[in-house]
Amino acid sequence: MNYVLFDESRRKNLLPLTFTRPVADIRFGILTIRQKWENFLNVKTSTLTDNYLAEKFPLIQEQENIIINGAVCPNDKLVAEIKQLEPGFALIKGDTIIAMCLNEHDFKKQSNAVQEVETDVDCLQIVNTWDIYVHNATAIIDDFKLLTAGRKSASIPSHCLAFSPENIFIEDGAEILASTLNANDGPIYIGKNAVVMEGCNLRGPLALCESATIKMGAKIYGGTTIGPHSKVGGEVNSSVIFGYSNKAHDGFMGHSVIGEWCNLGADTNTSNLKNTYDTVKLWNYADETFIETNQQFCGLIMGDHSKCGINTMFNTGTVVGVSSNIFGSGYQRNFISSFKWGGVSGLQTFNPQKAIDIARNMYKRRGLEFDEVEERLILSIYELTHNYRRM
Repeated sequence: MNYVLFDESRRKNLLPLTFTRPVADIRFGILTIRQKWENFLNVKTSTLTDNYLAEKFPLIQEQENIIINGAVCPNDKLVAEIKQLEPGFALIKGDTIIAMCLNEHDFKKQSNAVQEVETDVDCLQIVNTWDIYVHNATAIIDDFKLLTAGRKSASIPSHCLAFSPENIFIEDGAEILASTLNANDGPIYIGKNAVVMEGCNLRGPLALCESATIKMGAKIYGGTTIGPHSKVGGEVNSSVIFGYSNKAHDGFMGHSVIGEWCNLGADTNTSNLKNTYDTVKLWNYADETFIETNQQFCGLIMGDHSKCGINTMFNTGTVVGVSSNIFGSGYQRNFISSFKWGGVSGLQTFNPQKAIDIARNMYKRRGLEFDEVEERLILSIYELTHNYRRM
């Protein structure tokens, strides 16, 4: 059976994070949603998404296909029901299509060619950007069980203070120096070749992914994921960093989601709670306005390749698009679109070729190639966002 992860219309609610990726490639917990499905199904998946993303995330069609909603996370019961789908049938829950079984002829018709089967299986899914940090602790716990079942952790170093060590899993090659690991409230996962420098205080549920680094003296609270090859210092609470991004210095970040290839300058701070204790409104690209999150805690949502200078202050509930460079004193505005350069004193359009040059240099520092596919993707996002005033 060929498995495809598809983007539905609600992917617009997940912008700016989905400007550069399908929904399934959002990191949520320890793994991306795609990695979760591939672990459960033991197969590689392809993607049905917007045309401009298709070159980087190509679609593979075969005679028999099961397409799965990329915003939905798998579990044993859900996977079992999906595998039992017959051609022409869709598995739904409420108004959400979870999966469809389609032959090659009906593939393009999708929901128009299926009969619906309702499931009573509960499943974790993301609909809005804030769902990522709100439910990240649960996703970490689920992934921890998936990745560690039947396996033995590397030893916890004797110079570390560990609480509930049975809830701590350390992959081979990881290095932890004279730090506190508190897994009383949830598991702590330390990925392959990850580094925890001396003097850090970590609380679970926490995921430090492969080759990521926590800098000296950092305080990392539960519900936090630090993605692969990222570097984090200071104080972080209930936040998700997708990968290859840095918040390497002091400063507070809470209830935030940071894409890939971002850099937060020294002493950057994000407000995650209003002084009035009201719930937070957040910019929504689909509605082109600020919408109610019903969350009292909400910090920063930042798209890929964006950066900020030292001492940058982000207000409660701020959204920054792709490839923007933010700097200057004072609180930044609550919505900064893609390809912007500046701050409180004013914003100018950031030349996309300059953004490409910077991205290429960042890739090079990590030993990676920023190829023509990546370049065309950045240009496509620029055209997409530049043609709409509020994107």
